[in-house]
Amino acid sequence: MAVQQPDPVSPDALVDVAAQLLQRLRTRAPKVHCITNTVAQPITANVMLAAGAIPSLTTSEAEIGAFVRSADAVLVNLGTLDPERHKAIEIAVRHAAKTKVPWLLDPVFVDRSELRLDYARELLARKPAAVRLNGAEFRALSGGPPSPQAVKLFAGTCGTIVALTGQVDVVSDGERVATIRNGDPLMGKVTAMGCAGSALATAALVVGDDPFTAVVAALVVFGVAGERAASVSNGPGTFAFSIIDAIYAMTADDIAARARVADG
Repeated sequence: MAVQQPDPVSPDALVDVAAQLLQRLRTRAPKVHCITNTVAQPITANVMLAAGAIPSLTTSEAEIGAFVRSADAVLVNLGTLDPERHKAIEIAVRHAAKTKVPWLLDPVFVDRSELRLDYARELLARKPAAVRLNGAEFRALSGGPPSPQAVKLFAGTCGTIVALTGQVDVVSDGERVATIRNGDPLMGKVTAMGCAGSALATAALVVGDDPFTAVVAALVVFGVAGERAASVSNGPGTFAFSIIDAIYAMTADDIAARARVADG
């Protein structure tokens, strides 16, 4: 039997999906359980609420199974990989597999720890719906420098959506590739901003018709929010609050007007 290839998606169609994302989130209000690092918890929860999703963040071994069973998607972030979170991740991934709930892996700092890198590889083998990572993390996991072609090859090898974020974001499902040029340098000056973007992408997996276009849409929305927030901020401190306001106030027209998406 021939393997069915995913349908190509034009940049204009990707912009349309991005423009619809927040309305879909606000209508559906998906429950997203976020296992994330201690620094990222407040901004992750606030970004989720501003976008229309319902976050939960417990890492209690006694509760995690119940939260994941009632969730629509799960974020697995390795930022503070303490024993409690390690156990919570194991339980969450197991329950997500049973209930077929999509989960996203954010392999924070795998470039800094061999133990963390080995664990991220184990998690990748368990087929997350998507992986969101930066250039250093991509190099550690893939073994090579980041580029659109490298992201495509890595996505094909892993059998998942790979979203590489940086000055230019690259998303691929192993067949299709999209590049996104939205965002602002201030996004790199606020801790856990990438973690919050991963959470938004996790929520998008619930309401999207296709995981690839959903992740692209989430990164577009987050990048546009960063641009809007930067335009009214005096620096990183005010930016951290302004991006939450920007997501909350954003409209489909805002996204369509500002989105900068291209084929790989």
